[in-house]
Amino acid sequence: MKSPQAVNALAALAHEHRLGIYRLLVQSGPDGLSAGTIAERMGLLPSSLTFHIQSLQRAGLVTQTRVSRQLMYAADFSAMNSLVDYLTENCCGGTQSCATPCTPVTPKAGATKQRRSA
Repeated sequence: MKSPQAVNALAALAHEHRLGIYRLLVQSGPDGLSAGTIAERMGLLPSSLTFHIQSLQRAGLVTQTRVSRQLMYAADFSAMNSLVDYLTENCCGGTQSCATPCTPVTPKAGATKQRRSA
């Protein structure tokens, strides 16, 4: 990731609602959530959600797919890892990598909680 991309990503996240939406999408994993579910959980009107989601999409942090009549949004974990790598690439004097990449795991059928690896 280059500096302008990092600035765009950080600018998109520098708002309470967008940061909340992004964190919600990261928590939901690679399958993402429907626009209606995001709006409901965040307490946003559809027009406000659209405004914030578009900002995250322009920054390359969120993907959109259509499933039947619903728009589904998901965090782009590759972009997230690139941003964290960019922010930590010179940590510890550049002698080691401080960032641990996030590799989301799709929960098994019937599982109610997703465990995080340390």
